[in-house]
Amino acid sequence: TMGNWLVNHWFSATVLAAWLGINIFLFTYYFLFFDRDERYFYTRAILGSALAWARASAKCLNFNSMLILLPVCRNLLSFLRGTCSCCRRTLRKQLDHNLIFHKLVAYALALLTAVHTIAHLFNLERYNHSQQAADGSLPAVLSKMHLQGSDKWLNPIHSNQTTVEYVTFTTIPGLTGVIITLALILMVTSSTEFIRRNYYEVFWYTHHLFLIYFTGLVIHGIAGLVRGQTEESMEEVHPRRCARYLTDKDEDCSHDCCKDPEFGSIPAESWKWVLAPVLLYIFERILRVWRARQKVVVTKVVMHPARVLELQMQKKGFRMEVGQYIFVNCPTISLLEWHPFTLTSAPEEDYFSIHIRAAGDWTESLINTFQQQKLEMPRIEVDGPFGTASEDVFQYEVAMLVGAGIGVTPFASILKSIWYKFQQGDQNLKTKKIYFYWLCRDTGAFAWFNDLLASLEQKMAESGKADFLTYRLFLTGWDTSIANNVALRFDTATDTVTGLRHKTIFGRPMWNTEFAAVAAAHPRSVVGVFLCGPGALAKSLQKSCHQHSSLDPRKVKFYFNKENF
Repeated sequence: TMGNWLVNHWFSATVLAAWLGINIFLFTYYFLFFDRDERYFYTRAILGSALAWARASAKCLNFNSMLILLPVCRNLLSFLRGTCSCCRRTLRKQLDHNLIFHKLVAYALALLTAVHTIAHLFNLERYNHSQQAADGSLPAVLSKMHLQGSDKWLNPIHSNQTTVEYVTFTTIPGLTGVIITLALILMVTSSTEFIRRNYYEVFWYTHHLFLIYFTGLVIHGIAGLVRGQTEESMEEVHPRRCARYLTDKDEDCSHDCCKDPEFGSIPAESWKWVLAPVLLYIFERILRVWRARQKVVVTKVVMHPARVLELQMQKKGFRMEVGQYIFVNCPTISLLEWHPFTLTSAPEEDYFSIHIRAAGDWTESLINTFQQQKLEMPRIEVDGPFGTASEDVFQYEVAMLVGAGIGVTPFASILKSIWYKFQQGDQNLKTKKIYFYWLCRDTGAFAWFNDLLASLEQKMAESGKADFLTYRLFLTGWDTSIANNVALRFDTATDTVTGLRHKTIFGRPMWNTEFAAVAAAHPRSVVGVFLCGPGALAKSLQKSCHQHSSLDPRKVKFYFNKENF
């Protein structure tokens, strides 16, 4: 419900409201300023309200350009998360919505760029029309002012042979505007879910056009094509008194309005907005390079079925929590590309590990490189770990963990860590029972996870704690050959698909049945429901949590947690 969301995400809601509020304020304030301020009386005579649309959107563009880099300063976020470790868990968790905010600001930039560009196309058309007019109107008179002296102009177009296209591609604002708009379009379109998942390299390299975007943004306003009347000129020939004398001035004019108005450019100010975040981001990148230079030792390489590579590594001073991720670079493949991977080891282990499946050119190259190198290991660089720890799992007596497809990866770390805590008799571990649900189209790509479950199953059986973990595997994509195999070997002790003791269920889970069973088994417990998977599944789990929680505070309660990996 909306009420629950606001309670859990009050920090996000506050940030969102503040961001929207500042954008609305900036746009409204500067729109009214340029629409009413008398210094721009003559500019408006040529341009009309398109001036206000262009300037108001420019202010908001500067504001959002200032914000866009902050959510991707990962070390800054880690520092903030560390300094507010004493704060409530929910507040720390909100910092993991950094990429959602980054995308939101990017969409705002795209929208504002469209407004700014359209407004300036109108402006150029009106400048051109006024320059070519010979009707003695105020816009026509103002457009001929460049003839009085080189610095007297108000209309930047001084020739009758000019077209809007010519100005767009030959002036600094026109050309930089085209370049930064193209850079923005490429960055936004290449960061869609489909391209990020399937062509990560395209996303990675295209996103570095941000360098061109910020360079262009700083240069964009330098030429000062949009002008207004100077303060001194306002005092001498105020447009309210003197505007009408411009269109019907006598040859022997002796009135105090006879003097022509003087104009000055609006100073470029984008650099003032973006200087601090750009410097912060440069520092962030230097810090990343320094951290990445620290030596990583690959202690073990395991090649799992279905081309999944497991790397076990050690690095001095590396400390991780469950559910975190790292960025990995292999200089032999590419010096520039860094790819994120969820950690699959537990903090209690003396190494950290990742599982890499072939899903693109870079991962294919990495797997091939490790398969071919028998004598010398390729060098690996690691940056991180990043992300909030999912230690909330340990705060519930009963936990329901739901992993869908690749979303199963973080649970490798969580399940192992819970087992270590359980074995060591950790006093802070409240968890008494875990239900794990794994939804998968085909288990082939996750054979390594089967191995992990099998070893946990064996360890628990050996220590007489076989009932601590109950897991259910749902195969959502299956063909007739699998079905026939299952029918033939239905009475075997282990599952025919995974080789585990718990049988694989074909089809999707009936969540109402699952929740009802957990509620019946633990009538007085608080149950934490954790998902790493798609949004549609999150909605149905949230609904089930709501339906199966008892209104009686002494009875079963389900709390939904969507992990943001």
